[in-house]
This record gives sequence, C-alpha cells and structure tokens, in this order.
Amino acid sequence: MTELQMGLIGLGATAVVAVLGYNKWQEVRQRKLAEQLLSAGHADVLLDEREPDAAEPGIFVDENDARADLAADAIAFSPPENIPVHGLTPNERIEPVFSIDPPVQETARDEPVAAPAPAAPPRAPAPEALAVPPRAPDELKDVAEPLHLLSPLIDYVAAFEAVEPTPAGQILEAQREALARLRKPVNWIGYNEYLREWEPIIDDGESQYRRLRVGLQLVDRRGPLSGGDLSIFHVAMQDLADQLSAIADLPARQAALDNAVKLDGFCASVDIQIGINVISQAQVFAGTKLRALAEAAGMVIDADGRFVRCDEDGNVLYVLLNQEASGFSVDSMKTMSTHGITFLLDVPRVAHGERVFNQMVDLARRFADVLRGTLVDDNRRPLSELALEPIRRQVGEYQAMMAGQSLPAGGPLTRRLFS
Repeated sequence: MTELQMGLIGLGATAVVAVLGYNKWQEVRQRKLAEQLLSAGHADVLLDEREPDAAEPGIFVDENDARADLAADAIAFSPPENIPVHGLTPNERIEPVFSIDPPVQETARDEPVAAPAPAAPPRAPAPEALAVPPRAPDELKDVAEPLHLLSPLIDYVAAFEAVEPTPAGQILEAQREALARLRKPVNWIGYNEYLREWEPIIDDGESQYRRLRVGLQLVDRRGPLSGGDLSIFHVAMQDLADQLSAIADLPARQAALDNAVKLDGFCASVDIQIGINVISQAQVFAGTKLRALAEAAGMVIDADGRFVRCDEDGNVLYVLLNQEASGFSVDSMKTMSTHGITFLLDVPRVAHGERVFNQMVDLARRFADVLRGTLVDDNRRPLSELALEPIRRQVGEYQAMMAGQSLPAGGPLTRRLFS
C-alpha cells in the first residue's frame, strides 16, 4: 500500500470523526435548550393538581405569586372558546377538545340571537352540462310506453329493438306495400333518444329510431280484425325485423283475435248516435239563414258537407246535417233550401256527453225558433223536455260503461275505435 493511499484513508477517517463529533455537539446543545424551555416554574394546568385554596387553615398563599401563576397558565394553554373554563370545580382537569363546529357565543337570555346567514345558492351548471345526450340502449328499458298512442287493449302491438338507429322514412317505407292490403289502421311510434319520449313516426320526420312499436288496430266500426289481416301483418313485421337487424316481439295471434271479437261486442253495445231534428212547418229553411245561425254558434263547414262544432283541441262535439241529399257547401248556401236539418251527437267520441247533449239541444231550439220549425224525433214526434230527459240519462249511462272498461268516451283510443 502506498503512502498516498494511506494518507487518503487517514483523511477520510478524520472527516468521519469530525462529522460525528459535530452531530453529537448539536444534540447536546438542543437537549439543553429544550430543558431550559420546559423547566417553567408554574404548575401545568393539564397535568398538575390545583393548589389548595387560600381559605384553608394553616396554609399561606402569596396573592401576587398566585396571580402571576394564573397569568402564566393562561399564556401556556388557551382552552377552546366553546368550553366555559369558569365553570370548573376544584381539582377538575381541563381535557383538550377537538371540534369542527363554529364557536358558540354566549348571549344574554333576553337578547335575540341572530339567525345564521343563508347558505350561498348552488352554482349553475356549465352550459356543457345542460346538453342531453342520447341514452344507451340499456337505459331505455325503464321508459314507460305511451298507452294513449298504442295500447294492447285495442292494438296488436309488435315491439322492435335494434342496435343501430334507422331514419323514420326508411322504417315506414320498408313494408308499405304489404301493409297497404290491410283493412284495419296501422299506427307507428318510436322512441326519440334526444327528447327522451315516445312520438308518432311520420313520413317526413327527421328522427331516427332504435326502439319502435307498430300497432294493428283490433276493432273499428266495420268490425273486428280478421285472421287474414293479422297473418299479413305478422309476416310483414318479421320481414321488417330482418330489414332493420332488430329483435321483434310479436304477441300470440289467436289471443289477439279472441280479444278483437270481445272488444267488438262491447263497442257495438255502446255505439249510439243521438239526433235532434228540426223540420219546417209552412216554409223551407233558406241556406243563408242556416249559415248565419251556424256560424254564429261557432260551427264551420267541413270537407264532408257538414257544419261541425269542435272543442278547443279540434275534436268534434256535434254536427249539423242536411236531411236532404245534398250536403252543405260554401258556394251553394246562397241558393239552397231544405225542409229539415239534424243535429247529431256521436256519444262514444265525445267527452262529458250529458253536458254536450244539453248544449246541442239548446242550439237546436234556437234554430227552431228563428226558422219557425219544430223539434221532432226520428219518428216525427215532437220532442218535449219530458221526452229529452230519458235520452240525457242514457248518454250518461253509456259513457259510464265505457269508463268502466278503461275506454273513456272522447279519449284518443276510443276515437280510434269508433272511427
């Protein structure tokens, strides 16, 4: 081993010893400093017991020293503001308390305590958070289907679930030729994923649908659904599922045909229309007078040559017909005349039938007074108030029967049934 190596080893050992010595010196110095700081001459409020009271016999307490000790204690430890230190009993220790509650301020009993300031209102979401993205297919299963548009009560409903959305026009065009052979109405609805609601599918619609329902109506005023029409519809729906790459759920066909027959029997039992006739006595009714009276009552001429009275939603309440062959038209009203007219109430298609019936009777009487005609029934017998009362009562009874079958008169499903 050379002298250089020996010298380097010696220098290294010397440096190590110097560092260890310096650290030991710092440790001793810090220990002495800590002992000086901790060696206070007053009692510890947390750990030491309280000194005997000055009033006890045989013990002398310097008042000045006591005050100095109390001042030193107050500096050494300040209890939380919500702990009343003045309530401590002799020899009682103060335990440290940690709390996140705000400090409680003592107030006089008779002074009102100010109510806490109201919390700041929540911040409005950012504009990006207000956008409503389309739901995932699994989230759509809990959305209720609109029974006022399609209902198993009056429709044979085919349900479709597709992976990819399809435009409305493509859906309606897919089986248009096959469905055109049916003698019963077909209704289409789809779930709009942006509006998150079901809606009718229309030809010129811009929406695309993954969920859709197609309903074949079981009954209308021509009778119940036939087995042939149901077979055509069933095959068309299976083909539609293949075209849309969708899963189709089709109910049992025989059960649907049985329900159609039962429903048709019920509809036939409540399908009544009530007419109030106004006939001339000595002279015919002029078309100009008829038009003036009808328009004053809010009636307008429709495409079928009838004066119609509608509600605020556009639903027909009752109509006015010409008893003679020709209907009413705007062009012919100036020159036409007739010997009789009929006010007609379609009971299943009108809500609140008794009230509407009373309105129609009042209007018919007004026509009779102005035109100098007479109110008669279908047998040409005069209609008195006594004769009208059973009719009014019958309207209420029939509509109550319909409501009992979940088909209220004037409702959207009922209007489709009695079309």
